[in-house]
Amino acid sequence: MTDSTTTPGPAAYQKIDTSVPHSARIWNYWLGGKDNYPVDEEAGDAYTAVFPGIVTIARSSRAFLRRTITYLVAEAGIRQFLDVGTGLPTADNTHEVAQRIAPESRIVYVDNDPMVLAHARALLYSSPEGATAYVDADVHDTDRILAAAAETLDLTRPTALILSNILGHVADHAQARSIVTRLMDALPSGSHLCVNDGSLGIDPVFEQAQHAYNESGAVPYILRGVDQITAYFDGLDLLEPGVVSVPHWRPDPGSPAAEPVAEHGGLARKP
Repeated sequence: MTDSTTTPGPAAYQKIDTSVPHSARIWNYWLGGKDNYPVDEEAGDAYTAVFPGIVTIARSSRAFLRRTITYLVAEAGIRQFLDVGTGLPTADNTHEVAQRIAPESRIVYVDNDPMVLAHARALLYSSPEGATAYVDADVHDTDRILAAAAETLDLTRPTALILSNILGHVADHAQARSIVTRLMDALPSGSHLCVNDGSLGIDPVFEQAQHAYNESGAVPYILRGVDQITAYFDGLDLLEPGVVSVPHWRPDPGSPAAEPVAEHGGLARKP
């Protein structure tokens, strides 16, 4: 899976601006990753000084992704994944979780961040039985995403669309919903939609910190109400327990009860 649409080249490195903090690199820093620069650490530390709970949100989001992928493979029988806005590779990437259970799983990652593109080779590692590919595309360019994904995935078969902490980067909620609709319309019955994003109305300190971040010159990330996040699943069969704070979505058996965090998500099936 190494054609011109999926293989990073030198230009990917040349476009990386290490003088401006970037959300993907800051998120990587909060997750304990090493793919970031001093400017990202400074921005991340400034954020946590106002709201230390952001680290818990980041790690809760990652755990939610692991649990949803596990369900999709082990219980729903899904073997194809379109992960849009994947971010930087850390632990338990989509292909790692899926292929541990079903090595034949096929995954397409989509992002347009040059730092992610530069690390795409790590994402392109796959089990021999399965496949992974990387598409350099913006979340708004759904036609390109679908055309490129079809080179690796059979889009006539059930596919899971993963949108983890990406729709907050779409400034207009109606446009974000339109993106979800266009992508899901291209997938057949039995496909699934998994969405999680930062949420309003849970923690005012988090909202204050995010507002300051958005005003800093970094690429803004818009927090949305739980009802707005739930609207992404309109027309689909929402699985229990619905759209909830991510630690409360089917927690691992025996895990301690978790406090809600300002990050909501859910999983739904296309009828």
